[in-house]
Amino acid sequence: MLLSPAGVDQLRTALTAAGYTSSGIAERLGSTATAGLARNDLRAALRATRDRDPLATLIRLFVCGQTEPEEVVAAALAPLPLSDALAAGLVERAPGGLRQGVDLEPYGDTWWVLSDVPASARPDRQLPADHVLGIGGSSATLVGATVRRPVETALDLGTGCGVQALHLATHARSVTATDLSRRALRFAATTAALSGQRWEMLQGDLTAPVQGRRFDLVVSNPPFVVGPGTRTYTYRDSGRPGDALGAELAAAAPRLLTEGGIMQYLANWLHIAGEDWSERVAGWFAGTGLDAWVIQREVAEPRSYIELWLADASEPADPRRIDDWLEWFDAHKVEAVGFGLVTLRRSGHDDPVVRVEELRQQVQPPLGERIAEWFDRQDWLRARDVEALLATRYRMADGLRLRQEAMMGPDGWEVERQVLALTNGLRWSEEIDSLVLALVNGCDGRVPLRAQIALLAAAHDVPEGELAQALAPVVAHLVERGFIVPVRD
Repeated sequence: MLLSPAGVDQLRTALTAAGYTSSGIAERLGSTATAGLARNDLRAALRATRDRDPLATLIRLFVCGQTEPEEVVAAALAPLPLSDALAAGLVERAPGGLRQGVDLEPYGDTWWVLSDVPASARPDRQLPADHVLGIGGSSATLVGATVRRPVETALDLGTGCGVQALHLATHARSVTATDLSRRALRFAATTAALSGQRWEMLQGDLTAPVQGRRFDLVVSNPPFVVGPGTRTYTYRDSGRPGDALGAELAAAAPRLLTEGGIMQYLANWLHIAGEDWSERVAGWFAGTGLDAWVIQREVAEPRSYIELWLADASEPADPRRIDDWLEWFDAHKVEAVGFGLVTLRRSGHDDPVVRVEELRQQVQPPLGERIAEWFDRQDWLRARDVEALLATRYRMADGLRLRQEAMMGPDGWEVERQVLALTNGLRWSEEIDSLVLALVNGCDGRVPLRAQIALLAAAHDVPEGELAQALAPVVAHLVERGFIVPVRD
């Protein structure tokens, strides 16, 4: 840890007494100043904290990145001795007083997360190779996407500042956190202790520290940036070329998961000329025996991708560095880079379900709950053959909408396109024909699907058995997407 156990207790006492929490800061600053912070406009926040009481000082120091007089910093951190805070690197000397040495961020009202000061706040200083990243967009994405059902054991691979492990501890009996960087583990251990949690902490590359062990839930926000395989920053670069990291984690998953266990990780993957990106990524899971659902959320063209990650580390936009990276992409026929979430489950079935697809629409949060529901639907479908599907009663999902596009013809409006759209959950939308629409319209929960198909067969003058076989996979797809819901007896 950065501090001794006694020092952690003293720091927690200081933060709690000052009200240095998410709600405490918001209440102190008010909506205008809080909105200004989101735009990196500090003026209103600095006006609201001019009296420099302990909360104001902590806000100015750790939120606004100001240099403050030594005596007011000492008062704000008491009972933690200022000498201990300096020795731990919490604050550091600067012209005119003291400034933050770490990023100390309230996370809700009972947790605090420690990490390195963001690169944007230290433009005069090059990041160390073992820079410890704080809470960012990727970590927030994984927090929201994690399945939050109770488990016995959970693993956070590449814990960094420890934010994933904080959440795991709310629904796992025991939490293990690993990282290649010893420095990151010191930050994570301090995050855990300051937030009143205890985790097992192990140092090593990816799965190496937990060889031979299995977990009910594994999450990872790994160094997924794709490129030549150089390792400049441990938080960003895995040292693996291309998108080999994603494939490596997929291959390791069967040995990491208990029966029914789930692994979720963020990844980048390459879109290569002449190849279907979804088939490429699906190949990661061949032979694993795992159910897999891969969701692509974003796609970036090579140059903007490179510039994004150089800016993330405040690296100068050196044309030679960009050209070298682009040349590697060109040599490997990379047209774009995808970003998304991989969810794997050890279901014990001989016919694992593998889906790799885009999910661009906004999803009803939390995404983790939607993912759990998707796997529940897969289990329901896998347990039923065609006859069982036909014998089930279905109802339309809550919030289901029908959108129609029509063109005026000689006989009036002629419907050209019909789209089913979910307003809840994953909010899928899908174009359907008139037969499927009639099928969905009949899903009122009162009669089995077979009775509906009998009516449709008579109306369209086709054999009932033939229509049933044709519609069975359609019904399975509608259930998987959540457009129709089985009625439980």
